[in-house]
Amino acid sequence: MKRHVTISLKRIVSAVLTGALIFVLAACGGEDNTIKNLLSDEGEEEKTVNLFAPMEKSKPDVENAARSAFDLTVEIAEEELDLVVEYRTYTAENYKEQTYDEVALNRARNHMDDFYLLNPDTVMVLGKEGKLCDLSDLEIAGHLREVVKTANTIDGKLVAIPQEVVVYGLFINKDMFKQYHLSLPNTPEEFLECCRVFQENGIETPVGANRWWLETFVFAQAYAELYNGGDTEAKIEALNKGEAKYSDYMRPGFEFLQEMIDHGYIDAETALIYEAIEGEGGDFLAQKTPIVMAYWGAANAETAYANPDFNMEVIGFPSKLGQMPVMPMTGFGISTEAEHLEDTKKVLDTILSDQALQIYSETNRVISPSENVDVECVPALQPLKDLVDDGVYVLGSNAGMNVEQWGNTCLIVRDLLGGASVEECMAEFDRMQQESLNPSEE
Repeated sequence: MKRHVTISLKRIVSAVLTGALIFVLAACGGEDNTIKNLLSDEGEEEKTVNLFAPMEKSKPDVENAARSAFDLTVEIAEEELDLVVEYRTYTAENYKEQTYDEVALNRARNHMDDFYLLNPDTVMVLGKEGKLCDLSDLEIAGHLREVVKTANTIDGKLVAIPQEVVVYGLFINKDMFKQYHLSLPNTPEEFLECCRVFQENGIETPVGANRWWLETFVFAQAYAELYNGGDTEAKIEALNKGEAKYSDYMRPGFEFLQEMIDHGYIDAETALIYEAIEGEGGDFLAQKTPIVMAYWGAANAETAYANPDFNMEVIGFPSKLGQMPVMPMTGFGISTEAEHLEDTKKVLDTILSDQALQIYSETNRVISPSENVDVECVPALQPLKDLVDDGVYVLGSNAGMNVEQWGNTCLIVRDLLGGASVEECMAEFDRMQQESLNPSEE
């Protein structure tokens, strides 16, 4: 199965996967509404800061909570700092076959904008190339959730900060679990037993899956102890030095998925062609499938799972340490050669202030990156929120790991769905790790 996983493919995966901002905003198209530099009444050019992101400023007649929430924070910055944040936006028709991440990578490498909204693999690439500023001097850095710092720190530098913490979990039809006298699963063994009972009672495919998100099961089992058992930094250093193997961490999760495929608990052929939510979502809402996986915002979105006709609960993925949320991490990064560097830092300081984050989090009903900001969530999400608040989680992306995790693992899971063996999948992790240790051999 030996093949090279190109960065462009990884970006395709990440652009589709990464939580609420990029997923929701990019889906809300519209014509280019880029704000032009404005001239004051005196004829003097106003200060501008240039943002590259997958969305335009919201139009008055367009209802979109995610866009509106971000725009509200930008408006605060514009008023307080007496400047204009100019949105330089990505639209697929303008960039032909290039993904958002490919375009962002090129623009950041060439210092075409002041700051960027970035997916986790792009944060990692640009951070390692030294293209992103250290944001440790921003005010929010002093009260960031530890998970954000861990995910976005490279060589001791905090290179990206998000406006929200994206969390993935299992969306459960509690009524169907109750019907068959099943407790919500904590471990892989308990999860498989639930699937067995559902199937024996006529539910042919207990788990609805798509081609993007099955890696969440793998991460929960692979890294539960790494992130929750102490010595996290030492364990990651061992992986980066080749003293430990990614494949040893990943094997239990891939064996678990293979067992699910073998028993028909997931439909591998269908999962390979299903898009996220669009594919498996219908069966879940129709109560034909009791379990799907999705990100936090899907429980709030009218176009996803906000109003099911059953009791829904969102829990962590099964692991030997119990239910485990999985968290990839987007972030805003500033170019090291930003034309308006100091003004850009002031903009980030403002839109990431507790005041702005409170507005953003309340509007979107999401988890804030700031430890000082807490908002109520819908009841279905409370179990997941409790775990995150207790510091129980697994990172699906970590800029401190030399092998990119989120995109690569997704692609290798897709190999498994397509018929590759667990051993072939582990060999691919070994190949990528060896490549990271000896980059000159690429």
